[in-house]
Amino acid sequence: MRLYGPILEPLAKVEHRLNQELQSPYESLIPVLRHGTQLGGKRLRPAMLLLAGAAVAELTDEHVVLGTVIEMVHTATLIHDDVLDEADTRRHVPTINARWNEHTSILLGDYLFAQSFRLAATLPSTQACRWIGEASRLVCEGELRQVLQRDVIEIDEETYFDMIRGKTAELCRAACQLGAKFSGGNDASVDALGTYGNAVGIAFQIADDYLDLWGEDDTIGKTLGTDIAQGKMTLPIIRLMETASNSNRAGIVRILRGPAGERLERIRPFLEQSDARQYTRCIAERYRRSAIDALAGVRDSAAKVSLAAIADFSVDRRF
Repeated sequence: MRLYGPILEPLAKVEHRLNQELQSPYESLIPVLRHGTQLGGKRLRPAMLLLAGAAVAELTDEHVVLGTVIEMVHTATLIHDDVLDEADTRRHVPTINARWNEHTSILLGDYLFAQSFRLAATLPSTQACRWIGEASRLVCEGELRQVLQRDVIEIDEETYFDMIRGKTAELCRAACQLGAKFSGGNDASVDALGTYGNAVGIAFQIADDYLDLWGEDDTIGKTLGTDIAQGKMTLPIIRLMETASNSNRAGIVRILRGPAGERLERIRPFLEQSDARQYTRCIAERYRRSAIDALAGVRDSAAKVSLAAIADFSVDRRF
């Protein structure tokens, strides 16, 4: 209620529409499509879209369509991401590749992308197709950059933030801008809510980086240390590398280039001796504040309060 209270009814409509869209006359496809709808989790992006729209004016049926489109795109990226990560579970649910196989995962992700753009094209304006198309391109670009830079230890913070703006924050930004635009928002309000969405997306990714090292398996819904095992340079590891002494840095590099299954436990002593943990939390907090500051020019409403609560949730969920 604190996060989604003002948009519970339209969000339920998004859920209904999502289930409607993921139907097939072929009975063998139905379990796969149904399972795919379980992987999106919190429905955060359609909720942000609806709240951004409600913060500007009344919501319409177009917002429900847009929320469905955004969630399908997001779910497609998750399904493909699970293949890249060779993940067995997501939020305590078996991934498509674990329950079926990688071929099914790739094709289902493609199916969701295609279905999302078909649905977006039913709207009177081409604005949604253009914005969602660009956001999807940037998400894939960010993911592709990260894959190509696995085990590249020299990545700096600037490169890291540039990648996560694409792969994580872009869809949040686009969701908020679309919500505001389709409520008739002016350029200033659309830009402000886009800035909010971008900051929330970055804060959320930084929190994920933190939880991958210091979370708990039972609460985050996946195995700890997945990122470091796959050679992804996340913010805590980048900070550790940048602040380590020359002698410690050599040892850290050996760990990061060593057996994947041993990296997390062997890197922990170095992490605890550094300020990486506190630094990561501070940077996430900075983006949380930036998100809330971006709402300053938005009219006061219950939707605005919920948007601020989502910014808090993005960093506070398990810190």
